[in-house]
Amino acid sequence: MAFNQIQVHVENIKCGGCEKSIIKGLTTIEGLSNIVIDREQQLVSVMADELLREVLVAKLKSMGYPEHGSVSGLDAELVNVKSFVSCAIGRVS
Repeated sequence: MAFNQIQVHVENIKCGGCEKSIIKGLTTIEGLSNIVIDREQQLVSVMADELLREVLVAKLKSMGYPEHGSVSGLDAELVNVKSFVSCAIGRVS
């Protein structure tokens, strides 16, 4: 397994609570390390095998942080709601 830096531009990172939720959620994926979140750039970076990119993107979307430009319409509204829930959970945990 070759580890590379994988970067995903996402939507909806608003605060430290969002960052904490993303880190907590991504630590459940085996094979990811060095999780770094750049709120200003809306960028999530990890070290992982490139084969895990789809798993990473799917997990981020499930938490309300879809890859930039990947959702629209009702789907965009649903992930926006999910991000508010993730954010709130991150703030209290």
